[in-house]
Amino acid sequence: MTAEGRLVEFAGQQMLLLPSGAVYSAAHRALWVADVHLGKAASYRRMGQPVPQGTTSATLSRLTADLENHRVDHLIVLGDFLHGSLVHQSKTTLAALTDWRTRHQACKITLIRGNHDDSAGDPPCSLAIDVVDEPFEFASIACCHDPETTESRTDACAMSGHIHPVAVIYGKARERLRLPCFVVGTRQMILPAYGAFTGGHLYKPATGETLYLIAGQSVIKLPAGR
Repeated sequence: MTAEGRLVEFAGQQMLLLPSGAVYSAAHRALWVADVHLGKAASYRRMGQPVPQGTTSATLSRLTADLENHRVDHLIVLGDFLHGSLVHQSKTTLAALTDWRTRHQACKITLIRGNHDDSAGDPPCSLAIDVVDEPFEFASIACCHDPETTESRTDACAMSGHIHPVAVIYGKARERLRLPCFVVGTRQMILPAYGAFTGGHLYKPATGETLYLIAGQSVIKLPAGR
């Protein structure tokens, strides 16, 4: 089954919302992701917590697929690329990240520092990732980590992450599903968490905001009032 994205208009341009949780602009050959949290599971295991293995590899594989399925020249990470300082002590995580970066060395990467990046420290210089503070202006969009930054520090259309938005839908037999979602407003877009080992927080849309749910390999618009 092939993945089915959803085209929306934002900041006066066409944006493709991908089932992976990324946003792609063909006009700028750019891909946005948020809250990747690489090395989170490894960090938990170092603290003695029993957590799943392979989540960093799964996240990097999904990111590779997005880069290769679309013509991406510039990857923009809206904060929380690495989970914490313990990532720098995980040889397996760093080796996987180094191998991944080598495969995509032609792609420019910009990381907007998030709260976890502040605690983790910048990625190794060998990864050739430009690290900047929010807001980072690109394609008439203020790229941020925290949505509150978009409200207090910029008048531009803004794209952010940080809150890991999810929505709840109910089935006829009282099934209850929590699904990650994109939040799209007139001047603000919030991306779901991209990482494979991340939680989510229920998001209540404000007036003028639309939720787009990630349901398997599709992105579905949530009708108003649902």
